[in-house]
Amino acid sequence: MTIELDNKQGLIAGNGQLPVQLAKNAKENGFEVIAISLSSDNKKELRKYCSKVYDYAPGEVLKIKKALESEQIKQLTFIGKVSKSLVVKRPRFDSLAIEFLKQAKRLNDDAIMLFLVEELKKIGITVLDQTIFIKNLMVSRGILGKIQPDEALLSDVEYGYKIAKEMGELDIGQSVVIKDRMIMAIEAIEGTDKCIKRGCKLGKKGAVIVKVAKPNQDKRFDIPAFGLNTLKTMKRYHARLIAVEANETILVDQKKTIEYADKNNIIVMAI
Repeated sequence: MTIELDNKQGLIAGNGQLPVQLAKNAKENGFEVIAISLSSDNKKELRKYCSKVYDYAPGEVLKIKKALESEQIKQLTFIGKVSKSLVVKRPRFDSLAIEFLKQAKRLNDDAIMLFLVEELKKIGITVLDQTIFIKNLMVSRGILGKIQPDEALLSDVEYGYKIAKEMGELDIGQSVVIKDRMIMAIEAIEGTDKCIKRGCKLGKKGAVIVKVAKPNQDKRFDIPAFGLNTLKTMKRYHARLIAVEANETILVDQKKTIEYADKNNIIVMAI
C-alpha cells in the first residue's frame, strides 16, 4: 500500500548517524523535518537538516506528545539506537511511562515500541516504515568487500543465521557471535557492539557475527543496522566476518565501511 506523505515529517531520533541521514535525505527531497532528539551525540548535525530539534529524554512521553501536537505532526519515523538499559535506569520517566512499566507484562523491544505507536495514534499520528526515506542504505545480497569467506566461515554463518532467527522470534536480540559452530554470545539488553566484545573475548581470533531481522519484522522500528563503529569493534576484538540479512539491514556510509573492512581483512556479507 502506497502512503501519501505529508510535507511536514516528525522524527524521533536515537543515537548515531541514521537519524541524521534520514533528515538529510528528507530535506533534500523537499520535506520539512521536526526532530525529537533522545540523544546528545547527533543533535548538532540534526540541526543542519531539521527546522526544529526538541530535546527530551526517552521517558518523557507526555512532553514528546505535546511537542508533536503543537507542531501538528501527523506522520513520523522512529530511527536510531535507544539503549534498552534506559528501562532499567528509568531516567526522567514521566507518569505515563511509569504507568506503562507497571502494567506491561513484558518489556521487550516490541512491547515498548507498540505502546509508543498506540500513544501516538491517540493524537492522530501515524508511525512510518523506517526505510521510506533511506531505501538507498539497505544492503543487497552478496559479498560487500573484496575478501571472500572460506567454507569454515560459511558454516558458522549458516549456523549463526538459524540461531539468530530463533532469537528474533523470542524478541531477545538480533545478533550472535559464533566460533567453530559454537555460540560465544547472543545479543541481549547490551546491544550489538558489546555482544561482539563479549563473544570475541571468549572465541578469541576469527569469530563470526551474524545479525538478522526478526521473523515478521515490523519495519516501523528496530530494523537491523550496522556501520563503521561495528567494524571498529570487530577489529579491536579480532572478529573475522559479519553477515547481515540482505534487503533487511541498513548500512550507514557503505563506502567508508567497506573500505575499512578491506583494509583490516574483515569480511562483510549480506545473506
